[in-house]
Amino acid sequence: MFLPLISHFEQIGWEVHSTHRCEQWGRELMTPDECTRIDCNEIAKCDRFVAYPGLPASPGTHVELGWAFALQKDVTLLLKKGGEYAFLVQGLKTITRVRTLFYGAVVAPQELEQLLVGA
Repeated sequence: MFLPLISHFEQIGWEVHSTHRCEQWGRELMTPDECTRIDCNEIAKCDRFVAYPGLPASPGTHVELGWAFALQKDVTLLLKKGGEYAFLVQGLKTITRVRTLFYGAVVAPQELEQLLVGA
């Protein structure tokens, strides 16, 4: 799911940070200190934070959502239609501006781009 999105945005000239890619999709895990520092720094410098909270939930992504909120970043959630997400993820829109893309089988890169460009 992530590679087509990353490729699409890099092809149109956007800089994309993906911990999944940095860690070679789980083959080269960083230490907790490394990934925490790098991810927080990347969120601090980003224009837009796109999050896939995960099914099942990703604790790391939930922490990153908190950082993005605290740093007043533009947040976009990728939520699978029919998925069950943490109440605090569902309610995030009540305390900050959140765009949500509900997707079916896959996330269409062009659909996400339209949502982000309209930011």
